[in-house]
Amino acid sequence: MKATDTYKLANGVEIPIIAFGTWQTPDGDVAEKSVIDAIRAGYRHIDTAAIYRNEEGVGRGIANSGVPREELFVTTKLWNDAHSYEGAKVALDESLERLGLDYVDLYLIHWPNPKMFRDSWQEANTGAWRAMEEALAAGKVRAIGISNFHPRHVEALLESATVQPMVNQILANPSDMQEELVAYNQENGMITEAYSPLGTGKIFEIDELKELAEKYEKTIAQLVLRWSLQKGLLPIPKSVHEDRIKENIDVFDFELSEEDVAFIDSLKGKAGLAKNPDEVDF
Repeated sequence: MKATDTYKLANGVEIPIIAFGTWQTPDGDVAEKSVIDAIRAGYRHIDTAAIYRNEEGVGRGIANSGVPREELFVTTKLWNDAHSYEGAKVALDESLERLGLDYVDLYLIHWPNPKMFRDSWQEANTGAWRAMEEALAAGKVRAIGISNFHPRHVEALLESATVQPMVNQILANPSDMQEELVAYNQENGMITEAYSPLGTGKIFEIDELKELAEKYEKTIAQLVLRWSLQKGLLPIPKSVHEDRIKENIDVFDFELSEEDVAFIDSLKGKAGLAKNPDEVDF
């Protein structure tokens, strides 16, 4: 296993097995430099979103990385205020313009049940998905998917979809593996991407992981990211510090024992749980 290895999406598109996350990364020079540092460290998969408000900086990092665009896999996401057919069309075009790209490799609906569409989320998602299917056919995106969707949201979408979601990006880490949702994704041909794979930093407070990391002569971050990969997830670690960016991708020279994987599996609730997508206040 290595950083450039890929999973194959339902439509045959190959997606690198680890991604560089940019949530909470400030736009401008910080976003640009962190993306350049990530690509130099070996990442070929960059994840952003309209709501991160850093697509311009991320796009500049991609452009100035020295790596050809076709060798990179870029994801962005539809925000909650654009859940309609026309809204999604406009939002994708605006994201492409900010990124400075002709296409993105993956476009996701960020949340299934936004506050402003709570009474009509099924219809809202149906309209947005139709626009995304058209963008896929037009070559503006190479793959389409969802984020934070639970089975009932997926089933509602599938009632009218002609293309099934290829990815479901969810919070997944040792504190909340969301096993049932991961299993559902797998049964329905979706790759599970794991955001906040380090529990937004809370994972570092788990004392038991410190001892285990020492056993492997790795950091807690490397230990947990390796666990994520061995679970068949696609982790999306985030940092703006060059040393941490390098550290987070240096996870391909060791393997956790089955016993240690099982121990990490047992840490549920130690560093927070995923939000209920039907109750988010945005």
